[in-house]
Amino acid sequence: MFFTTTPTLTGRPSERKSQPANASSEHDFDFLVGTWTVQHRRLKQRLAHGTGWETFSGTCKTWLLLDGQGDVDDNVLQASEGTYRAVTLRSFDPATKLWSIWWLDSRHPHELDQPVVGGFRSGIGTFLAKDTFGGRPIIVRYIWSDITTNSAKWQQAFSDDSGKTWETNWIMEFSRTVPTQP
Repeated sequence: MFFTTTPTLTGRPSERKSQPANASSEHDFDFLVGTWTVQHRRLKQRLAHGTGWETFSGTCKTWLLLDGQGDVDDNVLQASEGTYRAVTLRSFDPATKLWSIWWLDSRHPHELDQPVVGGFRSGIGTFLAKDTFGGRPIIVRYIWSDITTNSAKWQQAFSDDSGKTWETNWIMEFSRTVPTQP
């Protein structure tokens, strides 16, 4: 973990206290601005010790907000149960040097997910939140890695044992639709 102290995962983002080591900046997600094709790989059943995965395609378009202190992306997911849309909103707090990330899914338009909070260290972003799944408490973890000018990888994992073990349940591989020259 990249924090010198673990961030408090309860309360509003403005109430969370931490002192990050190798602090993030408001430019951490600049790489994501633009239009992407996305290959999704998602576990069919989460936290059920399942091994069945589904794969599907999608697109993502990201732009900056808040004078570069945040961004939003519009996602189209062509899943087996039907095509749907989702939005990711990211906001950087210059006081704590932490990002908060929210997910809103068009299948559940009145449910804004609990934000995951964290930052980048050595090119890898790690973000955590306490939440529930199937009525039981879990920790959600997002990891951003393998970031280049024209590709990136995101993965989501759940832990139902306070972070001792993790089940990766969703992987997204991003490819820029119009490659940028290095």
